[in-house]
Amino acid sequence: MTAAVLAVVAALALAGVIGWLMNRRAGDVRATGSNTADDIDTSDLGLSAEGPTVVHFSASWCGPCTQVRRVVNQVCTSFGDLGDVAHVEIDMDANPSAARRLSVLSLPTTFIFDADGRQRYRAAGVPKPDDLRSALVPLLAR
Repeated sequence: MTAAVLAVVAALALAGVIGWLMNRRAGDVRATGSNTADDIDTSDLGLSAEGPTVVHFSASWCGPCTQVRRVVNQVCTSFGDLGDVAHVEIDMDANPSAARRLSVLSLPTTFIFDADGRQRYRAAGVPKPDDLRSALVPLLAR
């Protein structure tokens, strides 16, 4: 009996550690490699040619997507005189082909594209406002 209880406790502890390791980077804005830029068709995403565009994939059933919408709106409007940051929200259920092309496996997923349409940053989960700002500032300085 004691061995069974210890085995269950050990399994739960291991599952907790694995879950923590898998989710500890959720929401981190990470730079994407240069190899992702040219082989993806972004012509139908509504990207801005004037400056960077924040694109996030959402769905009506996605709870955290509401938080992403709020964070992205706040960050995009906070730049004011530095330049315009466009914001495009794509419903994954309405446009699954775009989600497939960009390898969106979970919601919410947020991308930052530069004015040339190249994918520069990607975040899975709810990004932190400061991380989004720090990723956008160099793209606005061009």
